[in-house]
Amino acid sequence: ELTIDHLKKNFQDAEGGHDWWHTFRVWNTAKHIAKIEGGDLFIIEMSALLHDIADSKFNNGDEDIGPDKAYSFMRSIHIDEVVASRVKDIIRGVSYKGGHNHIKNRTIELDIVSDADKLDALGAIGIARAFSYGGYKGRSFYDPEILPNPGMSKEEYKKGDGPTINHFYEKLFLLKDLMKTNTAKLLAEERHLFMVKFVDQFIAEFDQNYELS
Repeated sequence: ELTIDHLKKNFQDAEGGHDWWHTFRVWNTAKHIAKIEGGDLFIIEMSALLHDIADSKFNNGDEDIGPDKAYSFMRSIHIDEVVASRVKDIIRGVSYKGGHNHIKNRTIELDIVSDADKLDALGAIGIARAFSYGGYKGRSFYDPEILPNPGMSKEEYKKGDGPTINHFYEKLFLLKDLMKTNTAKLLAEERHLFMVKFVDQFIAEFDQNYELS
């Protein structure tokens, strides 16, 4: 409860795709997956709640600020150092990083929180979040003259500023195959297909208007 109260205040002015409700959805999804897949529920819940306490995208690309801030907060409310350290490690491992975030010693807790976070980037909510963030960054919806680059390096991904539709090819369409738990894999299928249908429809409508002009 202390963590939830803290986060609601922390996210008051957040961009719509990375606000308290994103965290709330990831938290609930993680709990759902944990009921089926197992794992330490307290570690999972704390990691899900704190995973975006300071997203590197909004902090000049600093990948340490989130895990460090989460750890400091946990210690301030007297959470055991060992538990706080485990949560900190999970938060560090959750980030997508252009698909280059390869963790050698994965745990079921990390897999669950990572899957829950990825699931929130899929489906109808994933579409809404993509366009919300694109608008926040001042990006165009789509430009047929700027092709997607799905094979970007980590640094290229972090610096990418292409149209929002390109983001589907560069990240969102790739997430389905990055799920670790069987539960998330099943949930991802339907959401993935919904996004594919949406992008196909978007480009068809755009191309039709492009031809009419």
